[in-house]
Amino acid sequence: MTPQTQAARHPIRDLPDELISQIAAGEVVERPASVVRELLDNALDAGATQVTVRLSAGGVRLILVEDDGLGIPREELPVALRRHATSKIASLQDLEAVGTMGFRGEALAAINSIADMSLLSRTQDTEHAWQLDGRTGELKAAARARGTSVEVRELFYATPARRKFLKTDATELAHCIEAVRRHALVRPDVGFSIWHEGKLVEQWRACSGELAHAHSLPHHDQRLADVLGSEFVAQSIAVYYESSARRADGQPSVRVWGRAGIPDAARARPDQQFAYVNGRYVRDKVLTHAARSAYEDVLHGHRQPVYALYVDIDPARVDVNVHPTKIEVRFRDSREVHQAVRHATEDALAAPRAGAATATVSEDSTAPDTAPPPAGSIFKSNKVFAQQGWAQPAINFGAKSNHRASDFEALWPVPVPADRPAAPDTDRLARAAEAIQAPIPAQQAASPQTSLPGGDWPLGRALAQLKGVYILAENTQGLVIVDMHAAHERIVYERLKTQFDTARIASQPLLIPATFAATAQEVATAEDCADTLSLLGLEITPFSLKTLAVRAVPTSLAAGDAVELARSVLAELAQHDASTVIQRAQNELLGTMACHGAVRANRRLTVDEMNALLRQMEATERSDQCNHGRPTWRQVSLKELDSLFLRGR
Repeated sequence: MTPQTQAARHPIRDLPDELISQIAAGEVVERPASVVRELLDNALDAGATQVTVRLSAGGVRLILVEDDGLGIPREELPVALRRHATSKIASLQDLEAVGTMGFRGEALAAINSIADMSLLSRTQDTEHAWQLDGRTGELKAAARARGTSVEVRELFYATPARRKFLKTDATELAHCIEAVRRHALVRPDVGFSIWHEGKLVEQWRACSGELAHAHSLPHHDQRLADVLGSEFVAQSIAVYYESSARRADGQPSVRVWGRAGIPDAARARPDQQFAYVNGRYVRDKVLTHAARSAYEDVLHGHRQPVYALYVDIDPARVDVNVHPTKIEVRFRDSREVHQAVRHATEDALAAPRAGAATATVSEDSTAPDTAPPPAGSIFKSNKVFAQQGWAQPAINFGAKSNHRASDFEALWPVPVPADRPAAPDTDRLARAAEAIQAPIPAQQAASPQTSLPGGDWPLGRALAQLKGVYILAENTQGLVIVDMHAAHERIVYERLKTQFDTARIASQPLLIPATFAATAQEVATAEDCADTLSLLGLEITPFSLKTLAVRAVPTSLAAGDAVELARSVLAELAQHDASTVIQRAQNELLGTMACHGAVRANRRLTVDEMNALLRQMEATERSDQCNHGRPTWRQVSLKELDSLFLRGR
């Protein structure tokens, strides 16, 4: 066995500038798409309204990005290729409140160190353009309209080992297209086109006011439809949220907007999840976790939601100088942002979607339905229904919270006066039928906001029950098929959640504290967030230097694993809003209660009971899916029915 050789000591010395630039390029430039992203950032910062990307061999042989921005003056062209040279920032204050896409001053120098690069630019007040050769530094006159062209040839020719890690031309081209898509989704005012080997691959025109109006879509919705397809807009819901806290300029401290896909549009892979912070595409755990938590009880299995969400926040409250690629950010108050994104998405998904589809058909209908009002037409105001010109039925589950109540009582409770003995179920059914058939008061019938013509109910009128499992109903579009158990399960589930939300989380002390070995991070989180834990119904205190003791848990979760709950909450609290852990655990319990309390399959319902269930679905949030993520109803249009019988052919 040979003795271990002693390493020879090398002197400490400065690295050559070229090697320094190549090391920096290893962080900034991973593949051709990285170059495209950096050059697009510069083009947008220069005020471009049209950007053209030309590629060859997937961007390995050639990347040419042309824009019509402000251009670079002749004397600044050589400076632009130096390391840490930028026009975006000049002081630490500028760095802490960056409002531009680029700011590090590394991209052009890094690209120039590993590729053959040239700059061609012209400003508005010059007679012609100037071209700079990145290798030789030669500067010469050239012809060009106002703007800048950056040409990058033979990527990684100076570092051949890195070139071996590149994939096929088709794969690299797909990554370049994706980089342009991410910019296009946030800048509908800018036109983008991509050429590969002289052929036009993708083109997205700038969404002018006339174009957006012609398609009856706002600018961003039109760009979303162009880039992601019209199906994305059709199967998504508008998201908008403003925090109550305000900045010094009067703007909300956090604003969230965009579109969130409906649960039915979920995909097997998270390939259509776009999150932006102040116009910058980011991959951030806080935003991803917040969006996912909003879909927790409406997605089936491990399906992935689709969304395009934009977060506007004070630049001083977010640090974009985290990674050389600028794709990661760090929030000063991550919980505030997490709650904003989560609440914005949850609120958008809460509204039942049955009404929106019916409203579209009703607007196009030329033959109004003159049938008498449907059963149970006593209404109260509801923001979701009021937006569509409808009113919410005044149907409620009563004050009882016992999930073991009879199926009918949970479905259609009729309160019994205190001085009147409880009647048998037959009398209860009769009284329910009388209440359902009660006429609308004259003052309500006269108001278009508090009544709705028969046949215009979003989920229609019940016709029959199929195999004791499905309810068949008729609306203006055609046939509605409702999964009776799944629908009622969601209704009961939302009722239990509402009852839980109205009360503070009660805490139950443990007779014997549950202790567990904790990491230093868990101990620090428990000490720093004691007040937050108390609001969640938890009491976690240090037992020793490396041990924590759980002394109290939420009353509703007293039968669960206290240690596992504490670990989950502490882990979430270290990064996100830990209330999601408590809420998730409580919702699992409430979901089980709702499943047992919902009307069972093979239970025969009367037409009045079926109509009562449909009206409750229309007034219940998230009623389009049960709490397991399964759909509760499906629409079969008259056109689809006609095609089954070859009508009109």
